[in-house]
Amino acid sequence: MTTDPQASQSEDSADDVPVDYGRTFLCIVDESEELHQALRYACRRAKHTGGRVALLYVIEPAEFQHWMAVGNLMEEERREQAEEMLQVVSSVVQKLSGSIPVIYIREGKLTEELEGLLASEGELSILVLGAATGSEGPGRLISHALKRIGKLTIPITIVPGGLSDKEIDAISS
Repeated sequence: MTTDPQASQSEDSADDVPVDYGRTFLCIVDESEELHQALRYACRRAKHTGGRVALLYVIEPAEFQHWMAVGNLMEEERREQAEEMLQVVSSVVQKLSGSIPVIYIREGKLTEELEGLLASEGELSILVLGAATGSEGPGRLISHALKRIGKLTIPITIVPGGLSDKEIDAISS
């Protein structure tokens, strides 16, 4: 009995074919109130388009590190906080979108890490940001993105922070 080497190669290579998840909606995870709106919008769009959600958490450097041991301890605590927050947010994403999110944890300045991620990850399709509702403006990420909009590699969706869940559901189907 002889086997066809091409047949076995095509069967093996079928496992190596990357899965196409469609669009990947990137949300920045932070302590802001508008994260809820951006996340809900991204999850609903991912669910309705066969896409998925990616989460970026940036651990920013501490302002003051007088002693190395204290600085290391603060860094460990910030990493633990990031992981805890991402677990909570990931469970929300899974519930709303029906799929497990892609998670990125970076250390550095938020705007620099965001730009670096966008430049290095070609699978990211849309950056979803929530706009702050306070008098200080829409938020530092939106302000930064608008200054750099011509240099960004993906479109940005800005979700107003004052939208209710019902309003977000109506525009994200």
